[in-house]
Order: sequence, then C-alpha cells, then structure tokens
Amino acid sequence: MFNNPYLQQQNMDRINDQIKQLESIRNQMQQPMQPTNLTQNFQLAPNKEMMRFANSLEDVQKEAVYVNTPFFSKDMSILWVKNISGDTKTYELKEIIKKDEKDLQIEFLQAQIEDLKKGMKENAKSNDDNVNESVESKESTDV
Repeated sequence: MFNNPYLQQQNMDRINDQIKQLESIRNQMQQPMQPTNLTQNFQLAPNKEMMRFANSLEDVQKEAVYVNTPFFSKDMSILWVKNISGDTKTYELKEIIKKDEKDLQIEFLQAQIEDLKKGMKENAKSNDDNVNESVESKESTDV
C-alpha cells in the first residue's frame, strides 16, 4: 500500500504545494509592510443645524442638546442659549441700524431741542417759584 506510485505522487504534489506556500509567506515577510489607510468617522451627537428656532422658553427646555446651542425666536427678538446641563440663559436682541451722516446730525439736533425744552421748563418753574415767594413774603403777618 505504501509502495503505490500513485499515492507517492500525490504526497509529493502535496509537499511541493506546501513548500510553495511557505516560500510565498517567506517572501511576503521579507518585503516591507505598507501601512493600510484607515479612516474612522465618529458621530458623537446628532448632526443638526447650528441655529434653532423656538416659540417659547418651554420649547427650548424640551429640546435635548449635546453642545451649547442657541435658540432664536421667530421674530429674532429673543435669544435663548441652552448648555449641556440644561441651564438656559435668555437674551433680548435689538437690531443695530447703521446710521449715515444725515441720521447722526438729525439725532444731534433732536437732542439739542430736548435740552432746550428742559431748560425752558426749568426756567418757567423757577420763575413760578420766584413769583410765589415774592407774594408770600409781601403778605403781612400782623392782622
């Protein structure tokens, strides 16, 4: 049975295949290893828009946030900032309108008019006080 030439040939073929595999492995080991490109993407929080809108403070408090998140009212007059721990700060927003030279001059003149009006009221009041004082001082105390 061991002297069967067919089995001997089969064993020899198997040994030759194993030798070829070992030589292939040895050649791979001798070549420098090239690093493989590895890309990892981590998504720690839901990817939502950075600016959110809310109708009220209650709407803001219902929302879950993973970073400090601004919430704006629809008319952009109120800003709520909610942090990770759930604390909310409220701010009132006012639009800043850029003024040209004419607008600045109008404001300056209006302020001057107001100052003059205040001065006139103070003068009238002090004149009324003077009139009242002079009448009171001239009345005799002897009756």
